[in-house]
Amino acid sequence: MAILAVGGGGWLCRGGSIDGFPPFLPKEVERIRDPFARKIAARIERLPVQVTFSETSIMSSCVKPLKQSKVNPVVLLHGFDSSCLEWRYALPLLEDAGLETWALDILGWGFSDLEKLPSCNVASKREHLYQFWRSYIRKPMILVGPSLGAAAAIDFAVNHPEAVGKLVLIDASVYAEGTGNMTRLPKIVAYAGVSLLKSIPLRLYANFLTFKSASFSSYFDITNVGRLHCLLPWWKDATVDFMASGGYNVSSQIKKVKQNTLIIWGEDDQIISNKLALKLHHDLPNSILHQIPNCGHIPHAEKPDSVAELIIEFVQVKVARPSTNSNGGGEINTCTCKISTCTRSTG
Repeated sequence: MAILAVGGGGWLCRGGSIDGFPPFLPKEVERIRDPFARKIAARIERLPVQVTFSETSIMSSCVKPLKQSKVNPVVLLHGFDSSCLEWRYALPLLEDAGLETWALDILGWGFSDLEKLPSCNVASKREHLYQFWRSYIRKPMILVGPSLGAAAAIDFAVNHPEAVGKLVLIDASVYAEGTGNMTRLPKIVAYAGVSLLKSIPLRLYANFLTFKSASFSSYFDITNVGRLHCLLPWWKDATVDFMASGGYNVSSQIKKVKQNTLIIWGEDDQIISNKLALKLHHDLPNSILHQIPNCGHIPHAEKPDSVAELIIEFVQVKVARPSTNSNGGGEINTCTCKISTCTRSTG
């Protein structure tokens, strides 16, 4: 990982400073105990991205790859109201396999500098991702979208097919019709509702639903990781702006996806039923579905070894058109992947 432990509990990151974390992260990052989260947090940096809807470049947060690769780069998005720290366990495994791996924060979430708040609607998120890709990645990518990030990935792949070589969709939230009644709420009510997303009790409850096999002692640390970006001063404004804009509604775009697609789903997802995994597999004829046993809504945090191996295989093998089964989709598999398992606080 090229990240070494140093005295006093700090971390030394290649190309970084010895005092640990980038200064733009909330000071609460120091409370996080998970060494995987600490290592990834130490690598987060901001890169300037010029977009048409902002007078100045947006200093956009991401984790850059440790190495360049001849194969298409893997670009990791995240779910609703989350950050690149979602990938704290799986990203190192992808890098260990030699893949050029980026983890990007979707505009409006994560750790970008939004002091001059831009629009954070779907079109802005799409353009921001495109301009980031055009400025720094510049090759067709394997775009990985978990949960609502899958909707962002589908929206992007349909609108910018030249930038996406393949798709990976994980426990995909792609059949919801936007943010619903949030678009009609008075601003004061919308802000009150969004404020609840930062509350520790609500985050703890959400984590109990999200993870199938996390240990009880790990939930507070998982919560501290998951809400860290909420402590930035513009988080609430950016989230309200997104919710009021209507959010993602990509159900009509799904059948327009041309890229070969890997669908990964936790069999015990209590957030989005795995029955929708079968529907998505049916609606994407060039897709392969792998279901991971004893796993909840965020397989890349709960079963990172299995997710990493599936992505590595999907990236490196030229995918032929999958065989057709009786429901019109491609292959359906229960994941039995084996890869060196990391020790992590969710287990």
